[in-house]
Amino acid sequence: MRSSSLAMMAGLALSAQVAAAQLATDPQTPTAPAATEAPAEDIVVTGSRIRRDPLDQPSPVVTIDDSAIARTGLSSIADVLQRLPASSGGLNSKFNSSGNFGNPPDGGGVGAGSAVLDLRYLGAKRTLVLVDGLRFVNGASASGIPATVDLNSIPSSMIERVEVLQSGASPQYGSDAIAGVVNIITKQSQKGFKGSAQYGQFLGDNDGKTQDYQLSYGVGGDDVHVVAGGYYTKQESVSAANRSISQFPNPGQTSCADPIGGCSSFTPLGRFLVNGQNITLRGPVASGRPVYDPTLATGDFKAFTAADRYNFAPFNYFLTPVERFGGFVNARARFSDAINLSVKAVYNRRNSQNQAAYLPLGIGPDVGNGNMLDGLSVDATNPYNPFGVTLTPGQNYTAIFRRLVEAGQRTYSQQVDTMSLTGTLDGKFRMFDRNWYWDVNAVLGYNDAKQLFTGNINAARLARAIGPVSQCTDECVPFNFFGGVGSITPAMLGYIGFDERDRSRQTLNDYTANLSGELFDLPGGPVGIAVGYEHRYQFGSFTPDPIIQAGLGADIPAQAASGRFNVDEVYGEIRLPLLRDLPAIASFELNGAVRHSNYSTFGSNTTFSGGALWKPFNDLLLRGQYAESLRAPSIGELYGAQSRFDATIDDPCTSAAGGLFPSNATVRANCVANGVPASGSYAEPSGQLPVLTGGNPDLRPETARTLLFGGVYSPRWARNGTLSALSLEVNYYDIKVDGAIASIPAQVLLSRCAETGDALSCTAIRRAPSGIVTAINGLLLNTGGVRTKGIDATLTVRSGETGAGRFGLYVSGNYLLKYAERTPATDGFTTTDYVGTERGSPDQAYPHFKGLGTIDWTLGPVTASITARYIDNVQEIAAENELKSRLYGDAQLQFRPSWLDAKFAFTFGVNNVFDKDPPACFSCSLNNFDPTTYDIPGRFGYLRLSYGL
Repeated sequence: MRSSSLAMMAGLALSAQVAAAQLATDPQTPTAPAATEAPAEDIVVTGSRIRRDPLDQPSPVVTIDDSAIARTGLSSIADVLQRLPASSGGLNSKFNSSGNFGNPPDGGGVGAGSAVLDLRYLGAKRTLVLVDGLRFVNGASASGIPATVDLNSIPSSMIERVEVLQSGASPQYGSDAIAGVVNIITKQSQKGFKGSAQYGQFLGDNDGKTQDYQLSYGVGGDDVHVVAGGYYTKQESVSAANRSISQFPNPGQTSCADPIGGCSSFTPLGRFLVNGQNITLRGPVASGRPVYDPTLATGDFKAFTAADRYNFAPFNYFLTPVERFGGFVNARARFSDAINLSVKAVYNRRNSQNQAAYLPLGIGPDVGNGNMLDGLSVDATNPYNPFGVTLTPGQNYTAIFRRLVEAGQRTYSQQVDTMSLTGTLDGKFRMFDRNWYWDVNAVLGYNDAKQLFTGNINAARLARAIGPVSQCTDECVPFNFFGGVGSITPAMLGYIGFDERDRSRQTLNDYTANLSGELFDLPGGPVGIAVGYEHRYQFGSFTPDPIIQAGLGADIPAQAASGRFNVDEVYGEIRLPLLRDLPAIASFELNGAVRHSNYSTFGSNTTFSGGALWKPFNDLLLRGQYAESLRAPSIGELYGAQSRFDATIDDPCTSAAGGLFPSNATVRANCVANGVPASGSYAEPSGQLPVLTGGNPDLRPETARTLLFGGVYSPRWARNGTLSALSLEVNYYDIKVDGAIASIPAQVLLSRCAETGDALSCTAIRRAPSGIVTAINGLLLNTGGVRTKGIDATLTVRSGETGAGRFGLYVSGNYLLKYAERTPATDGFTTTDYVGTERGSPDQAYPHFKGLGTIDWTLGPVTASITARYIDNVQEIAAENELKSRLYGDAQLQFRPSWLDAKFAFTFGVNNVFDKDPPACFSCSLNNFDPTTYDIPGRFGYLRLSYGL
């Protein structure tokens, strides 16, 4: 297969594969085909299975090659792709999410340490990831069964380029291709050795140190060729304590006494709701047993105030540590034109870690653990009980909170192995006096993830340790809730503590067969068709630690889950070139595709697509496309067991600062009806509220339709020597998803219940007698749907050779016209439009406009580039706060000394040259910023030595 030359993409040095003009991605490759050259033969392009001239691309595709990836200075392909204007971020190493947040309400678990791509704000599970046009096994992080490929599991050393199809493509590729397709093309014909070594860190802060080493070697000829390679990447952490924006739970906060709240009621000194009193220790206790005076006038206890709350923020990661290494082998043998054999083997290991503050241990019904801890009693004979009576839940106490600083910080360490083996037989033959192409493929993929969590406790052992002292025998050590910092001894922790070990696995077996060719000629050219068959089997499982499955853990609860499905599919695609070389019709074609799927989980479904390509003249291509898409519910969405997500959201029913209870009579009446005390005694400040998550075996597939209209203008007059190319591409898209698999957002439920008394919303909220929210139902269902509309535009200009060198300009942007979600209510649906807003927890900004632009310059051995990345301002939904626009700047300088035969390159770069901090966000989950959209604070500088690249 011969690749078309690719358009230079600046900023990220991304290249846009436009339909009318293709440019060299590397200005130092003078032998690259010119924009007017047609390829030697038609090829398969992403978005169609019919071989065609890539200059007549039927759908918009953005292409990033290996040199373009290198120009970003980033060590993860996910980080590169997440900078695309059409991308809305997704999981990456800026997410410090594990048990400190629990499992988000998507059925897939946390995905700690993994990285994904989310196109069009539709979620990563609606973006299909392929490797060489074939599926890749989904990732996991021992916290659930995700429906996404972990891009960090694909060795970066094997990537030749990445093609991102920005359109629905289920008829061509099957389920999940609603927002688009990421097709990772691997190295298959490399000659000789290529390698690079890069070191980077945040300048001034001296953290986030990153090492990235890559090498690959290709050997052989046309008949037999082998490419093999490996890589090693290590990214060190950035602590929240080392960035000013993240040192408290809220932006600008300087003390837990601030009315804004956010600090935790789980304090090292303890908080005790006993006999209607909200009390804490005055300070460290000299003896092992504090003195309790019910009047609080004397003794060791006093009334609990906001100033006594605990600041957990500085103990988190701002950037998580990740270590990745792996390798690949690509081998191809050509026996004849009729048959070839290709084999690809891939292995990747990821070691990653998340970190949270010391364990918040709580017992009693107001804590809302949802397990045994809610019903524990502290016996009167416990040697550390200062109250003289047995503390019985719901009778004389409702909650005991204690921060276990003695146990050390909670750490969640993942070890993830991903393996994939692909075999392909392909060839061509003559039929109808034309070439026909066939291939059969087998993909075997396996993902195995283990997670070690240190710092948890066993509730059954705790019950014994705080129960009657006569029953705390043998290895049991009585436990001290009441003595303050240092009162919990290593012996106590040794008895109640344990190391939690969780595991998840995913398996993919995928078998495909494809046939393509030409039938006969029409006035515009030959009719092309493609047909094929696919059988796919997927399995996924999540196995928490046995103590967690027994409901005895103090951190996030979880249950084991597993499931599998298989699907058989047939597809067909046709291309009808109707007219050519007529007035106002240089060419005109129609195309279409259909796929029929039969799933073991829900039955059959058929999707269609159709489109038209029209060139009024050779310099202008216009396209229109209609596509139906399908996304079958994933294993985690169907069979995921119940867990919990601690969402950073506000409860309108609180009497604390920011609550509506004191000032709004309607809200007050609705909140009282929902279980809030009429006295206004419920005054919890903003913080985390528990959302029950889990799968639903009754889910039906999502369906979607995509409308796309666009054009590419690439005039010949611009290729006159002064300019080597100029192209402008504009595309309008309109995507509608029906029956979207999601949960009703917890903030929507709380707001609707409080403001309108909506029965469905109020039923989903469970409160303790004190008014505290103990659970919000976030189980998955087929909601109303999602609608998004927008415009993509790309301008590429490249000069010819001048006395001052060669210059290039690339500008790309996305303008978001609409992003709205419909969620069911008691009476119909509620529609929320998120354009111009920051959603917060789960974090996501929806700016009206995102763009990037790059100017690059090459003169002899020197290449330089300057990139600008712009993000429009947004307004927080849950706070009166504007996240102002950001303009990031990146710069890179490269030198290829001629005395080293231009094979060695020395590169220096700085990302975020102007040291722009992310805008402060009050409702975001952690570290007071949105990691899906913005860079972490600080300039990142890097040096790289490369050979042959």
